[in-house]
Amino acid sequence: MAEDLDIVEGTKQQRYDSLYPQLEALLEGEKNTIANLANISAALKEMFGFLWVGFYRVQENELVLGPFQGTVACTRIAKGKGVCGTCWETAAVQVVPDVDAFPGHIACSSLSRSEIVLPLFKNAQVVGVLDIDSERLNEFDAIDVRELSKICRLAERKWD
Repeated sequence: MAEDLDIVEGTKQQRYDSLYPQLEALLEGEKNTIANLANISAALKEMFGFLWVGFYRVQENELVLGPFQGTVACTRIAKGKGVCGTCWETAAVQVVPDVDAFPGHIACSSLSRSEIVLPLFKNAQVVGVLDIDSERLNEFDAIDVRELSKICRLAERKWD
């Protein structure tokens, strides 16, 4: 198992291209979901310097905070509430260029300016979401959607 992360400089795509095989190696042989989600969060935060990176898990009909990197966060989110709850309800990626323009945005940090949230599936049901916040407006684009979706599929394979 790899336990070091090689942080590369370069374009966003080059950083994702470097990160994905490192994540595969990091998760190889580890079956514990929490450990894997924690390492994915840490690797994304280290590679890209995002404000906040973490997972929420569906538990008893709400999203409950899981492994993350960043400032303290909202612990529970209802279905359909905020960006994370909307992602869960719609089972679709949410890209928010300006969180202040998102109706019902839940402000866990006043520093957050843009956000991306992606669903994770098990047996065709949303079991969690990957939430990433940035201090910059318009941080996330089609590259992030594509590459973070691949990372979510990797996490799903390790989901208990």
